Formats: sequence, structure tokens, C-alpha cells
Amino acid sequence: MRALTVEEARQRATGLALRSYEVAFDLTGDGDTFVTTSRIRFGATRSTSWVDVKPERLISVELNGQALDPAALDGGRFPLTGLQAENEVVVTAELKYSADGEGLVRSVDAADGRVYTYGMSSLESAPRYFPCFDQPDLKAPYTVTVKCPEDWVVLGNGAATRTAPGEWTLAETKPLSTYFVTLVAGPYHQLRGEYDGIPLGLACRQSLKEYLDRDAEDLFRTTREAFDEYHRLFRQRYPFGEYWQVFVPDFNMGAMENPGCVTFTDSLVFRGQATEAERSTRARIVVHEMAHMWFGDLVTMKWWNDMWLNESFAEYMAHRVAEDATSYQGNWVDFAFVRKWWGLHTDQSSSTHPVAPDSLKDARQSLDDFDGISYAKGAAVLKQLAKYLGDDVFLKGVNAHLEAHEYGNADLHEFIAKLTEAGARDLDTWSGQWLRTAGLDTITVERTGAAVVLHRSSPDASRRLHKLSVGAYDADGSAASVDAVIADDSVEVVLGNDAGVLVPDAGDDTWAKIRLDATSLANLPAVLPAIADGTTRAVIWNSIRDAVADAELDPRQALELFTVALPNEDSDVAVGSLVQWLDVRVLGRYLDYDRYHGLAAEALRDKLARTAPGSSLQLATARGLIATTDDADLLASWLQDAGGPDGLEIDADLRWALVLRLVRLGPYGSAEIDAELTRDGSSEGVNQAARCRAALSDGKEAAWTRIMTDPTVGVKELLAAAEGFWHPAQAAVTAPYARRFFTDIPHTGEIRSGMVLGLTAHRMAPRFVVDPDLIAPAEALIADETVVSGIRRQTADFLDDLRRALAVRRTFG
Repeated sequence: MRALTVEEARQRATGLALRSYEVAFDLTGDGDTFVTTSRIRFGATRSTSWVDVKPERLISVELNGQALDPAALDGGRFPLTGLQAENEVVVTAELKYSADGEGLVRSVDAADGRVYTYGMSSLESAPRYFPCFDQPDLKAPYTVTVKCPEDWVVLGNGAATRTAPGEWTLAETKPLSTYFVTLVAGPYHQLRGEYDGIPLGLACRQSLKEYLDRDAEDLFRTTREAFDEYHRLFRQRYPFGEYWQVFVPDFNMGAMENPGCVTFTDSLVFRGQATEAERSTRARIVVHEMAHMWFGDLVTMKWWNDMWLNESFAEYMAHRVAEDATSYQGNWVDFAFVRKWWGLHTDQSSSTHPVAPDSLKDARQSLDDFDGISYAKGAAVLKQLAKYLGDDVFLKGVNAHLEAHEYGNADLHEFIAKLTEAGARDLDTWSGQWLRTAGLDTITVERTGAAVVLHRSSPDASRRLHKLSVGAYDADGSAASVDAVIADDSVEVVLGNDAGVLVPDAGDDTWAKIRLDATSLANLPAVLPAIADGTTRAVIWNSIRDAVADAELDPRQALELFTVALPNEDSDVAVGSLVQWLDVRVLGRYLDYDRYHGLAAEALRDKLARTAPGSSLQLATARGLIATTDDADLLASWLQDAGGPDGLEIDADLRWALVLRLVRLGPYGSAEIDAELTRDGSSEGVNQAARCRAALSDGKEAAWTRIMTDPTVGVKELLAAAEGFWHPAQAAVTAPYARRFFTDIPHTGEIRSGMVLGLTAHRMAPRFVVDPDLIAPAEALIADETVVSGIRRQTADFLDDLRRALAVRRTFG
């Protein structure tokens, strides 16, 4: 089925004016299909158009009372001819439940056999479960009715009312785009609340009831705090009635901003211990989705090239509001260590793109741009803009934008116009520098005779303005900083040049590659542990990680710095981020795994012995040790009745991490995996077992076949298996699969669709095989336009990383 292009969308939008949807779902069947009827009323100024539907069987179509031939369906589009000024089309279709996380997803809980469903409509997925005019700028109110098993409950964008056993009606909504329409149906556990006149709700699978109940007050509190702040910032109150937050199984993203009924991955319902970083991340996801009620839902982009008006705003607001208004702090530290690092890496890839690109991709290709640019870079740029304009002008323009386009659509030009009306100046230049161009400047620091000089180098002619601070630090903990503006390629800063370490952009205020001078690099082992500010430490580590990736800094020097700085690192965000970086990029890619991973493990073991029992930092450190140590006896002892270190609870999730490592080390096999699955027979346990089985030396072929050929595997189990497959300690076992990736991964586009294709390709690319012979097959796959764009995009990212790894090894051996 071909994807919708912007030209087609614009043409259809100019010819249609949608009035309303009435959608009826019949979920009472026992098989893998269901029946939906959409009754759509719309005005038309042209005689022809089409309606989108992707059925197993198109049962009937009526246009203005006249039956049409279902056989006219062509590639998911049913042609409509002879349109009048006002029209009604009624489409009834039998559609298939999904296992890939999009459309109407059906999941069976392994814990108790209960069946759960939920709808995921973004980006091309709505027609997989209800006939519609599927594009963001064709909004209309929805009324929904549902028939389902009598023990199910139903939720959706409108308030749900049970009208009879197994029958439900959802109240008419405000005008919605198709991509954030949803339906949630199943025997969900529900919790209700109310705040400031807004009915609140939480829901999850029955098997997670205990854990959601435990965290309900935390979730409700964050929601209340965020509503208060958004109502302070925005003149428009929350406009969509009830506000449900539903944790659903087999979700392929963190969350989806459906108005009135936000869906979240139920991995955010923590079964066991969670670090403060994880709880803070969950809170930001809650706040992020709440921001979408204004940015994305109330006012929606006209086409996907302006998705940044949704995601960048929500990302920026999530960190700002979480920091200013919730009980969770350190949000900008997390942004610097995690989100910004993601964005910096993406912005240097061959697939980078502007935050607000002029190029207009089709709906399917646009899915690829839900990445570190549209989220992290866009958020960083908006943070900079708000600081540059001041809150008065920034929020005045934002509110004018929301009011001018409420329940409608808008683009970048219209947003810039409202900021300009509010008092902003020269935004065309700012937009051209920060939104319309890709890539990033490099800022370096130089110590001259008696001063400090910052240098800016640019990959293009943008000559971006940078407002930042420069920090000076010494091993005794002393620190000083000064603000600076880089408007030219070099600028002198009034700051002593005798400090041990000089850090450009110490407050993480701009978007650039940061490079430290040679003196600072030499002094880092002594000075970094004494730097108290977590954001500054993140800036330093991002500079180190980036310099290693560019083959400018020996990865062995970076690993040594990790071992030196770790004892004093008090942030679980930092420990988790840096361990992941070592695990995914350094050990086995830049450095020989067998030779160097023990250094990281030893440092983590020493830190664990000195970390406060029961602390979040203890948990983060323990996870890092489990992932890196070769001490199988130690890990096995933690699984025994005696347990692990004092204060560390060996819960179900940590047990699975231990089993996975023991499988990779060799002592554990299928029998131990089966025994652990008997102990934890939940859906989470099934997914963890799939990860462990893919890690078995003799389980590779079965895992590969399942990942590449089985369309029935749920998203979480699929991705878990993919995550378990590759490991540098198993290089000899996995070597035959490196080339098979390029021949087999394209076929997954025939059995799955949407975001899961890229997620699978990312995990299944042979990232630990640093072999120049893989360049040619990677280039061939990227050039093959018959392959789904998401798979090609992830292969391009793999190739970028491969070339970087080859360059690092050539440079440093």
C-alpha cells in the first residue's frame, strides 16, 4: 500500500470539510478479526476523493444512501465519486487485530490469560482499525460505540458510558485528527480521581494492579502538579474532558498523546525496584504527554514536517514543567546526559535533518523523523529561544498561537508570526539558523597568554549565535563562570586561564559540539570528581563521548576517566548513561571486549561496595556490574536465598538480568531459563525469557528465525529477543549472522509495519561486528528503494557507527 504524500493530502484537504464521525466497533468475535463501521459526514467542493481503510475484508460501502462495490478498494483507498455539497459515507469492514503495536492491538496476558486491546493510530495506522480520512489536517468530532465481552471496560477520547451489558458509548469529542483517536477495551483495572474539575483515571492490566495501586498517588500527584503549571502558563485550560492515563501491553513507544485517554507502555508500571532516574523519567513522560494536549492535540501541525511543533514543544515543556512544578528534580541533568546525547549523535549521522525541514516526506517516511532531532535538538533550541526572548514575549506568542488555531492546524510560519506579534524580532534569521538547517557547530576553548578564547567552527554558512556560560574548575572544588556570546568565529572571555579545567557551555545552554583544550583533558582525572554541578559533568562527558566517536580521543583514556570519576559520581542518571555508553558503543566496538570490559566491571564492583544500601545509586551500580562482570559465582550467589548486597532487593527484574548475564557467561542454559520462567510466569517473564533464549549460543538460529519471519510475536517479546541476540562476548557464534542481516531484515517489512520495523532493525544490525566488508552490503540495502524506509534509515545509522568504529580502531589500534 502506497503512503500518503503531502501533495495528495493538501489536495484532499482543500476539497473536503469534515463534519463528524460515528464509529461502531464490534469486538465480540472469537477470532483474530473484528468489525468496524464508520459513518462519516463531510462537505465537498470537488466531485471525487477517497476514504482510507486497510481491511481483511471490506464488507460494504454506501455513499449518500447508494451501495458501492467493495471491489473498488485499491491499496487501502476506496474511491468516492459523484460527491455532493454535503455527503455521508458509511463503510463497514472486517479488520485484523495487530501484534506490531499499531492499529487495534490485541494482547493476551501470560499471567492469567486475559485479553486486552487498545488502538494506536499514528502515523498510518488509523485505517487499520477504522475507516477514515487519514491525515492530520482533516479534523472532526467523534462519537464511538463499542460491543465487547461483558466483563470488559471501555475507554477512549470521550467519556465512556456502559449502556447495556457488553455495550458502551463514548461521548462526542472535540475535533480530533485521526492519528490521536484511540479505543481501549478489555478487563482493565481502573483507578479514578478528580482535580480542579477534571476527572482523572489510571488503568492497567489486572496482573499489574498491585503495582499501579502502589504508585497511583505518585502518578496522580505529578498529574495535578503539571495541570496547575500548564494552567498557569497557558490561557486555555485543559480542553478535552476526562483525563485517563492507561498503561497498555505491547506498546512500541513510551506513550501516545490521545486526548482524554493517553496510552503508555505498561513497562512504566514498575513491578520492582526503580531508580530515581526511572521514576523521574516516568514523571517527565506524563508531563510530556500532558503538554501535547495543547501542542499537538488542541493545535495540530498541518503536515508531518512540522511534527517538531508537537514533539519539541512537549519535550521542552516536560523538562521545564517537571523541574519547576513537580517533586522530581534534576530534569535538566537527565536531559544533558540522556536526551541531548541522543540528539547530538543523531545530528551527526548521515540521516540528520533540520528540526523543521522544508523537504516534505510522505507519511511513512515521516515516521523515521521521530528521533533525537525532533525531540532533543528541538527542545534545546526552544529552551534557548525562551531564554533569548524572555518568558513574557515567549508565552504571549505561544498563547496567541494556541488561541488563533484551537481545534485546528498550523505550521511553522504561523507560529513565528504569533511570536513576532508578541514582540520577538529577527525570528526569520533565528529560524533559518536553528530550525531550517541540520548539523551543529563546534565550540573549542583556547588558553592564550592571559586570556581564554572561544572558537566557533560551522559545517555550513549559518553562523549560529551562541549564548552560553564558560566554567573554570579546579581539583579543590573551586569554580567560577562567566557568560559569553559567540557572534563571531572567535571571542575572548574575561576568565582566568590558569584553572585546571575550562568548560565551554558549562550550563548546557546551546546546541553544539564542545571540545576541551589539552590542559583541561590532562587535568580531568583530578578535577572532574570535584565538579559539583551535574549538568556541567554531563557537558564534559558529552564532549568526551563525542571526541571518542570522532576518533579524536583514545577510548582507553575515556575508559580510564570513567574508572577514576565513578567513585565520586552521585547521580544514578550519570552512572546509568555512562554504563550504557560503554556497553553499547565502547566495549566491543571501539575497544576489544575481552581485554577491556573487566576494567569497567572492577570499577563498578568497587563502587557498589561503597554505595549506600537501598539507594537508587546502589541499584544503578548493581545493574552496571551485572552487565559487565565475569564473576559467575558472584552472580549465581545473588540468585540464591542469601541474596545480594545489603539493601539490594533481588526482585523479578533483577533476577532476569542475572540470568541473562549467566547465560552469556555460559553457566546457565535452557533449563535455568525455564526454571526462572516457572517462577515468573507473567508477560514480563515471557519477554525476559525470550531475551535470554536469544542469548543462548545454541539458541541463535531459533531466535533469528522468529524475529525475521514470525508476524504473531508481540512487540515487547520481539524486541526483547532482538536485544538478547548480539553480544561481543559471543562474536564467534554470531559471526555468520552479520551478512544475513542485510538479506533478511528487508523481509520483515512484509510481515510488520510502522515503528516496530525500525526498532527491530536497530536492534538486529550487527553492531559489534567491526568489519569493513559490511560496508558494501549496507550501502546496497540503503540504496534499495523497495525496502521500507525505516529499515533503510536504521541501516544508514548502523553504517555511520561502523565507519566511526573503524576510524577509532585505525587511529588508536
